[in-house]
Amino acid sequence: MVELKTNTSIDAMHAAGQVVGRALTAVRQAADVGVSLLELDEVAREVLREAGAASPFLGYRPSFAPTPFPAVICASVNDAIVHGIPTRRRLRDGDLVSVDCGAGLDGWVGDSAISFVVGRPRPADLRLIDAAERALAAGIAAAVVGNRIGDISHAVGRVCRAGGYGIPAGFGGHGVGRRMHEDPDVPNEGRPGRGLPLRHGMVLAIEPMLIASGKDTYHEADDGWTLRTNDGSRAAHTEHTVAITEDGPRILTAREIP
Repeated sequence: MVELKTNTSIDAMHAAGQVVGRALTAVRQAADVGVSLLELDEVAREVLREAGAASPFLGYRPSFAPTPFPAVICASVNDAIVHGIPTRRRLRDGDLVSVDCGAGLDGWVGDSAISFVVGRPRPADLRLIDAAERALAAGIAAAVVGNRIGDISHAVGRVCRAGGYGIPAGFGGHGVGRRMHEDPDVPNEGRPGRGLPLRHGMVLAIEPMLIASGKDTYHEADDGWTLRTNDGSRAAHTEHTVAITEDGPRILTAREIP
């Protein structure tokens, strides 16, 4: 069941989304060669603490997971697509890092993700990240009253496929509200004009995930959480929480990344 949010609720979700934006900005600024993933997780924890916000990630355990998630960010490096668990692993020159973060504030949730390179980037990685950002922008542009879920999915998928990138099957965006994952699902590929009509008050996490090799295949790592590319190719992940309004899409998780 899809819950339509009031304008007041959307404003409250924006407050939660601003916390997420600050957390991701702080993590990006702290990320450098030699910094551990656990240290990045602590940076995000401090932002949440200062805001009086809770983490919807910490302790989260969906049906597929063997254990509750132990951190407030997902930190996925190089061939990890999503759901990477922060560890003592220290970042190396040229690592491609995707960080996903959420915040719960006054009963509402924000959810967002970024990808970036630490140190000297490979040109191919920069192209991959740029395609992910352009796919996200295209999905957001399609998130307007009168369109359908399939229009968002088609917009995201078209950018991904035009770049020759793969899309992990079965993973994509979702509704957001009082819980991190709500109805409806928002696939990263689809047919325009199909699916649920978009209405004022729907709030969606739109989140492209791209695989550099062009293949759509992935596997679960031994930790039961991390998704990795089957062939070791690199991946990128971007995400915003977006409210659909009569005035157009409203990004609730805006961030200031230098």
